[in-house]
This record gives sequence, structure tokens and C-alpha cells, in this order.
Amino acid sequence: MGVYSPQGQLYIPVDAGTLTAYRESKEGQILEEGITEAGAMADFIAAGTAYAHWGIPTIPFLITYSMFGLQRIGDLVWAAADQRTRGFLLGATAGRTTLAGEGLQHQDGQSHVYALAAPNLLAYDPAFAYEFAVILEDGLRRMYARGEDVFYYITIENENYAHPPMPEPREKVKEGILKGLYLFRKGEGKGPRVQLFGSGPMLPQALKAQELLAGFGVVADVWSATSYKALYLDAVEAERERRLLGKARKPTCRRSWRGTRAPWWP
Repeated sequence: MGVYSPQGQLYIPVDAGTLTAYRESKEGQILEEGITEAGAMADFIAAGTAYAHWGIPTIPFLITYSMFGLQRIGDLVWAAADQRTRGFLLGATAGRTTLAGEGLQHQDGQSHVYALAAPNLLAYDPAFAYEFAVILEDGLRRMYARGEDVFYYITIENENYAHPPMPEPREKVKEGILKGLYLFRKGEGKGPRVQLFGSGPMLPQALKAQELLAGFGVVADVWSATSYKALYLDAVEAERERRLLGKARKPTCRRSWRGTRAPWWP
């Protein structure tokens, strides 16, 4: 893989010899759209439907400001869903520290609400690198191995914090990541117990809150909410089954506050 350059690579990069060394290649092309989410989304749709039009499956990644992506081009996102586009929409610099110097106009707090509109758009807000990796792997499997008509919206942040390894048990954590919720760190000790939820760059703040509450004798469990949309749709489907099919299934991503645990809960 390489970044397109008509002259090819004319120098040796500082990371030469590494697994992911920077590379420029004469193979490829540049689409110069200017500053336009609409033009970029049109390219994304064209690439994401190439499997149907040309028999050539491509894997497009469209990176936009999370604040200005779905807000400005929600109609094109719906068109992408309707045309069975496959690929990854990435909402960049999302979260708490997004270009704070430019004011609230750059602070994304609603792009995942917009993502609710397209039924086959799977929306995730990962906090850590391993969550992002699990979601990407799942997307590649579903879209390109199984041929499912879904595409992904994933917010990625510029918050500077440490990324821990995946907790154990790994398989249950992976399942929870994709379902939208899993227990990241269980509180220790005895006393009143509360549940803290965090997603994206707010999860480290929930972990800080866990430590603060411990000083007051309050035990807190910290959950990573990777997808509120996945939780919402699961609850809607469970309610639909109850009303129309007479099933009594509880949402699979639900833990009763009485202590009943879902099968996948770590």
C-alpha cells in the first residue's frame, strides 16, 4: 500500500524497515474535491458500490470532522444506505478536546444521534485502540466476507490518554464491544454500588470518577458503551418480538439492576 505520488518515492523515510513504513507509489490517482463533504461522500458511495457496479470490491474510508459529517451530508448518508454502500465513515477529532479553541461549533455531541436515521449504518464510539480493532475486523468480515448490506460510522478522537490492553475474558469482551456495552473495570470493596457508563474519550473520565467515588466509600463499576445505537436497536427489536411474536426476550445487552447477568457479561 502507498500514498499516490506521480514521481514515486524520492527519499528514504525515517521509519524505513518497519512493518508500516511510509511509502509513496506511482500507482493510484488523486480526486481533488476541495473542502466539500458532499463531493467526498459522492466518492465514498462510488467506491462503496463498486462491488455491484463493476464487480470490484473496494474498502473506502472517508474521514471527516465528526461535527460536520452527518450534520451536513445526512441525505447522502441515507442515499449511501439505500444504495447498499459498504465502507467505513470515520468521524475524526470527535469528543471532549475537539478543536476547543474554535468554540462549540467544532464540538461534536450529536453525530451519533444523526447516525440513528440510517437503519443499516452501524455506529460506534470506541475509547481504546483494541475496541477500534475489533470493530474494524467485524466490519471487514460482515461487509466483505459475508456480503452484508451494512456500513459503519466510527468516531475517532484526539484525546491524549493511555490505551490499555484488552481485558479478560477476551472473547466476551469482543462480543460486548460489538453489542455496544461491556464491563471494563469492576469496582472493588463493599458499600453503595453505582454504575458508570462512558464512551470514546469520556471513558477515562469515568475511570477517574471511579477513583474519586472510592474515596467516599462508593463502589463504582465502569462500563464502556461502544455503541448506544446498537443498544437502542437491540431494545427495539426485543420490544417488537414481545408485541408481535409473543416472545419474552430481554435485550441481550441489558443487565438487570437486580443482579441478573446476560450470558456474555464478563
